[in-house]
Amino acid sequence: MPHFFRRSILAFSTVSLVGTGAALAQTTTPTRDNTPKYSNDFLSIGVGGRALAMGGTQVSLAQDATAGYWNPAGLVGQKTKYDAVLMHSELFSGIVKNDYAAFSMPLDERSAIGASIIRVGVDDIPDTRALVNEYNQISYDRITYFSVADYGLLLSYARKLEAIEGLSIGANAKIIYRNVGDYANAWGFGVDAGAQYQRGNWRLALMARDITTTFNAWSMNTDKFKPTQDTLDFIPKNSTEITLPRFVLGVSRSFKLPADLTAVAALDLEMTTDGKRNTPVSSDFVSIAPHVGAEIGYKNLLFLRGGATNVQKIKSFSGQEEWKVQPTLGVGVALSGLRLDLALSRLAIERLGASSQANSIMVSLGYGFK
Repeated sequence: MPHFFRRSILAFSTVSLVGTGAALAQTTTPTRDNTPKYSNDFLSIGVGGRALAMGGTQVSLAQDATAGYWNPAGLVGQKTKYDAVLMHSELFSGIVKNDYAAFSMPLDERSAIGASIIRVGVDDIPDTRALVNEYNQISYDRITYFSVADYGLLLSYARKLEAIEGLSIGANAKIIYRNVGDYANAWGFGVDAGAQYQRGNWRLALMARDITTTFNAWSMNTDKFKPTQDTLDFIPKNSTEITLPRFVLGVSRSFKLPADLTAVAALDLEMTTDGKRNTPVSSDFVSIAPHVGAEIGYKNLLFLRGGATNVQKIKSFSGQEEWKVQPTLGVGVALSGLRLDLALSRLAIERLGASSQANSIMVSLGYGFK
């Protein structure tokens, strides 16, 4: 029963947030102050067991099908004729499901294409608004179920530039679909662009997400969405929600170690432009969050990975402020084109004045066809 009511609360909280975003979007002309933060943020969770184990530091490293998500410019570095990746992860004790699939292939020696699809959703949410019938009796057969899900489709193209050796560029055409049961849905469109530059063992990269600003057009079903005391006290209207650009600057270096060992160290700086966030560098103009990651490999067969992300200053219930970091760990195996990657992320949660932990496990499977 606790799990049942937890889903109910999550369901109506989600519907309420949709309505809030709608109201904000139609009040005034959007600015940094009144644009809703974290719009389309389901696309910021990350994909691929290797990436998530390394704290999301892949902007300069990705060179397989996952590059369509992290930095499309990396698609031209693919070593096989075709590459495919599948991933499944469960967040918040399995309530939220995160699924991902990608495919990429070179067109010729200098260009490549890819396609990625992402779904983040909560399924089988009970709608308990009609639980009590007209006779003030509880009737469980009046409960219905719905899903809240966000979908992203990325179509990618990358090309090596002849003018500058080691430099490649790429872009994504992005289609967004968001659905809240029969209550509301939205369509969105946007463009990403990225670049990678390799010189020796160093790699530099820049990724610009939503560079044109991504627009979500929400459509509300007012016949289905009927406010109760648990939701908003008004019915949201059709509206447009925007996602402002986000930039990621990445740098990485690879090393050859004794005894058939290799190592990679990477740093990404993620810059958001939707106002102040709780990050080490925070301003009205830009907020900057660091991501660090490292990988040690043995004969390109076994890999041990670690990283850190989500550096935030959090105020505890006692009123004290302290920095929190989300560590990540993972392992990987690569054999005959097959790649199996496992990532473990631990979230620190402040609850009732005490610190608790919630683990998220991400598993991805990749295969390169020669």
